[in-house]
Amino acid sequence: MLQDLTHSNISKFRVSEFILMGFPGIYAWQHWLSLPLALLYLLALTANILILVIIKQEATLHQPMYYFLGILAVVDMGLATTIMPKILAILWFSAKAISLPECFAQMYVIHCFVGMESGIFVCMAIDRYVAICRPLQYPSIVTDFFVVKATVVMALRNTLTTIPVPVLAAQRHYCSQNQIEHCLCSNLGVTHLSCDDRTINSIYQLFLAWTLMGSDLGLIFLSYVLILHSVLKLNSAEAVSKALSTCTSHLILILFFYTIIVVLSITHSAAMTVSLIPVLLNVLHNVIPPALNPMVYALKNKELRQGLYKVLKLDNKGN
Repeated sequence: MLQDLTHSNISKFRVSEFILMGFPGIYAWQHWLSLPLALLYLLALTANILILVIIKQEATLHQPMYYFLGILAVVDMGLATTIMPKILAILWFSAKAISLPECFAQMYVIHCFVGMESGIFVCMAIDRYVAICRPLQYPSIVTDFFVVKATVVMALRNTLTTIPVPVLAAQRHYCSQNQIEHCLCSNLGVTHLSCDDRTINSIYQLFLAWTLMGSDLGLIFLSYVLILHSVLKLNSAEAVSKALSTCTSHLILILFFYTIIVVLSITHSAAMTVSLIPVLLNVLHNVIPPALNPMVYALKNKELRQGLYKVLKLDNKGN
């Protein structure tokens, strides 16, 4: 009878919506962040759409490496669009309320897109490994079908392995607080409000971070170790420079992407109190890579630069 009464009280006070408070500690002036965040979002959309247009229009870019870059552009736009409209609505219109189903859906989509971006980085690393270490076998290994197959495998992997995240979060009982000290529905930020034990949520979150992302990072690291080993055996300094230049942009983006994930994972596992820096890092991690990826690739890749000049109808002499 006591259990029935407890269950009745929990059901009676179960929250129907969450309130996304924004950036902890700066609520009074957080609206000023809307301008740089809006500009970053606009830049991410514009730059990635340009990348897709360039790849579509330039026949010379109809290659597996650029197909992966196009898929990355789509994933980046999806990731940024999943969070930025709601964040800007919070900062501009104080539209802080979000229903539970909408919150859990956002949580799921964010995890899917982040995992997909990690998987595409793996595919691009494998592409560079085969191109540099097995150049004669490249046309037979990295084909259009390989791109399709790798993309489908990564999509299935991330859509299936992230299903438990919102499912487990939805199974918690939210019966007292409903204010989330965040701009988005992060798994641990939401489940922190639950009235019952949330250990399984934390364990599965860390499991995803250290196995899914960890295995991706391990494959990328192995690929570049083999690439470096192969490149250092080349006798021509020019050949070494050319081979390394094709990987530099990829490494820059990987370094930023995984460093933030590691920092956020350590922050959560250390059970630190909610503060501005982790929340800001989490938001920037979902909006800076989409804005940064196309610019870094366009600056480092001659073919993409030439395609950009053609699309914008600019003079590209001397490039």
